[in-house]
Amino acid sequence: MADIDFDRVVAITKEGGALAMRQWQLGRTEDKTWEKSPGQIVSDADIAVDRFLRSELEKLVPEAGWLSEETHIDHSGAGAELTWVVDPIDGTKDYVKGKTGWCVSVALVQNEKPIFGVLDAPAMTETWVAKAGSHTQVNGRALISSPRTQYDGCRIPAEELPPELNLTAVPKPNSIALRMAMVADDRADVVASTRWGHEWDIAAAHVIAAEAGARVSNALGETLVYNGTHGKALGVLCCASGLYDQAVKRISKYVDENGASE
Repeated sequence: MADIDFDRVVAITKEGGALAMRQWQLGRTEDKTWEKSPGQIVSDADIAVDRFLRSELEKLVPEAGWLSEETHIDHSGAGAELTWVVDPIDGTKDYVKGKTGWCVSVALVQNEKPIFGVLDAPAMTETWVAKAGSHTQVNGRALISSPRTQYDGCRIPAEELPPELNLTAVPKPNSIALRMAMVADDRADVVASTRWGHEWDIAAAHVIAAEAGARVSNALGETLVYNGTHGKALGVLCCASGLYDQAVKRISKYVDENGASE
């Protein structure tokens, strides 16, 4: 594993969270928001946090590449090189609406895998940290994912679910990283998306959930490969280990019948 001052990474991420929090507390974030593409919003805070994180993290590890939602740069190539994979504000829709379901997401990737991840969710007063092969925690408390093996009745972050699915809805933050973190902390059993997504949405949450014992892959059960040049992946599946095979089967059937979503 790279010889990195991980405590400093956590501190930088929390500083980015504090920067976003100051704007959020003013309650005027919607006035400083625009669409960068249809349905994809960005705020002044996204840009400010991105600039801050890039400046500080590149000073910490000058040789690392940079891949973030707001600045799509990867000058590291692939393989053994290091890359910061960052979403300055994951869950921007909640952020601009004054809701708490957003976070700053920072991951360090090496050999196509995230080796360290931090999610700082200041509006929820929670900081999630994981180091591959070592530990995963929230606010200093160790995480253990759901032991559930029965798919019927399992907990899924959702605003509502059709009764015929026989699933249980639990609170859904807009941030998919925080939804994956819920699986890591046994607050949810399954998080799945068949939309084409990006590495920066899930890299930090991936290592947090995996170190807690959850299974993480793309929507079809294939290994997620990070440190790419385009940062795209076919959705994500993050779930209790005992539900993984059942979830892959259900999602694969859905994709066969409906296709993947853009």
